[in-house]
Amino acid sequence: MATKTMNQAGFGPAMRRSTDLIIVIAIIAVVLMIVIPIPTLLLDILLSINIALALMVLLVTLYTNEPLHFSTFPTLLLITTVFRLALNISATRLILSKAEAGRVIETFGNFVVGSQDLSGIVVGIVIFTIIIVIQFVVITSGAQRVAEVAARFTLDAMPGKQMAIDADLNAGLITDDEARGRRRQIEKEADFYGAMDGASKFVRGDAIAAIVIVIINIVAGFFIGIMFHGFDIRTAAITYTTLTIGEGLVTQIPALLLSVGTGIIVTRAASEANLGQDFAGEMLQQPRAISIVGVVLFLMAIVFPAIIVKIIFFLLAIIAWSLSYTLNLAAKAESEAKAASKGKEDLKREPENVLPLIQVDTMELEIGFALIPLVDPSQGGDLLDRVTMLRKQIALDFGLVVPPIRIRDNMQLNSNAYSIKIKGVEVSSGKVEIGYYLAMKPGFDGSDLEGIAGKDPAFNLPAKWIKEEEKKKAEMKGYTVVDVPSVMSTHISEVIKAHSDELLTRQDVHKLVDAIRKTNPAVVDELIPGMLSLGEVQKVLQNLLREKVSIRDLVSIFEILADYAKTTKETDLLTEFVRQGLARQFTNKYTKNGIMHAITIDAGLEQKMVDAIRSSDRPGVVGLEPKIIQMIYSSLIAEFRKNAGTDYEAVILCSPMIRSYLRKIVEKILPNMAVLSYNEILPKVEVRAVGKVKVDL
Repeated sequence: MATKTMNQAGFGPAMRRSTDLIIVIAIIAVVLMIVIPIPTLLLDILLSINIALALMVLLVTLYTNEPLHFSTFPTLLLITTVFRLALNISATRLILSKAEAGRVIETFGNFVVGSQDLSGIVVGIVIFTIIIVIQFVVITSGAQRVAEVAARFTLDAMPGKQMAIDADLNAGLITDDEARGRRRQIEKEADFYGAMDGASKFVRGDAIAAIVIVIINIVAGFFIGIMFHGFDIRTAAITYTTLTIGEGLVTQIPALLLSVGTGIIVTRAASEANLGQDFAGEMLQQPRAISIVGVVLFLMAIVFPAIIVKIIFFLLAIIAWSLSYTLNLAAKAESEAKAASKGKEDLKREPENVLPLIQVDTMELEIGFALIPLVDPSQGGDLLDRVTMLRKQIALDFGLVVPPIRIRDNMQLNSNAYSIKIKGVEVSSGKVEIGYYLAMKPGFDGSDLEGIAGKDPAFNLPAKWIKEEEKKKAEMKGYTVVDVPSVMSTHISEVIKAHSDELLTRQDVHKLVDAIRKTNPAVVDELIPGMLSLGEVQKVLQNLLREKVSIRDLVSIFEILADYAKTTKETDLLTEFVRQGLARQFTNKYTKNGIMHAITIDAGLEQKMVDAIRSSDRPGVVGLEPKIIQMIYSSLIAEFRKNAGTDYEAVILCSPMIRSYLRKIVEKILPNMAVLSYNEILPKVEVRAVGKVKVDL
């Protein structure tokens, strides 16, 4: 902030380096002043600089819009306090040793004391005491309390502010750079008020030190003047009291100015204007209040008997009424101008825009109150980072750009529960135990672990929540142990995969097409819109994603579509052609050591399905009898159970003609089971049959 201000003021790098050197030398010189005597002329100059510096700091605080615009204030407060104490020590040394302390201190002392007698000394002491009391009891104590409360409230508000920033970032409303800037701003604000809480104690301590120094100077000076300088009692009392009062005033007036500046900057709310503009704008916005003040002043002018008092209050009443009248005229003119402007706008006004009210977020994660620390980086939460990495991983694995996931708290949820929504509708939910780990393994029993019985939210499998001290024990017994953020991120990942086709909107496809057009314009221009519309391309891509087929290689997909779109516009059939063109992807995904384990379809059942497809008068609808479909379900479940727990992932293998229709049957009971056709497997793959789906026809 300081660097930016210097740059704006025209300071170049060389000037900034010189300024840094000057500050270093000045701080060292202040420390040396405490132990090295200085001449009276130099003391006069330094005292004058102290007053000027304090006045400049006060004016800067008045014209500062936000406290962070003067972020160096706590450090400056410390430096000026030490500088002032060094001046006190130097002045005390001169007063006690030479009975003089330069022209500045002498002038201040004589000005306040006035007559060189006992009454003048008493008046000077009283005035000095009043200044100290005002600074110590009123301004410094109040500023210290405000700084302490502001620091505590700022720290308490940090988690909420950071959550709001993270939510805006996840929603795509701000960029990463803007989010980092906002977080840094919050950190600076907390650091500033924390520093001000401590720095305000410097001024308080300085006021206490001033009282002690005054007492020492008067008492010690009185005895030194009599014993070593040969002063009589009256001369010693007047001399040392005058010099001490002058020294106290010349150092405490700048301290008072800095105390006022401290109070102003810690009580300053964020605004786009300086204090003077805010004060004028807020005080003068109530003309009626000013008019009432004028009435009260007029009544006081009548009540008081003294003529001069009557004249003063009467003039003030006239000024108040005049100001109120002027403000009323200005407000009336402004109101008429607004009414005229509003009338013009009403003529041009279009129907009220209610579109923002019906817009919903593509994906939302609502969390209970106890889960807020998981998304708060200041409390060690890393769920937001996991979600960001998750979106990147989905893009790499499936070619799908997942929209930003808005995370918000929902007080209606159980404190440990969360809900995952797609387009405003809940599609899945879960419950976790904060401070625990989720332990699970195939054939889970859980009787050998101590913890809370539960389920894995992602796969709905039995599991157990265990304490951290049970973690190593569970891992040694073969359990997979994961923390709460991992459980939630895995659940979100599975939801995205299960509903990836819903997340791919036409606008997303348009963006993908534009990205491909930059590198491969030929295939895009050939395919869209001449052969297929954007919506038809979207349907094909959604069909692929529905079966967890990656669409990352869009160039190959578009080339295949361009080859076959000349003969058919049926998106289901085009999807099958694309799948066959992506045979390498299926081969790599479902083979292990060159072997694919497959559950085949009985030849009689395949022929039955082919006949049903040919006889169907509606594309995509298979006219199988419910009895046959039920037998297919039973056979599928039996084969699935037989192959469960093996070290391979079995697929269902069938002819290309029935693949898409069989998939629609399979996904009802086994949504994660892959259904492939013979044309989707490379010739080099060894297919090993591990089961067969058959029915009694």
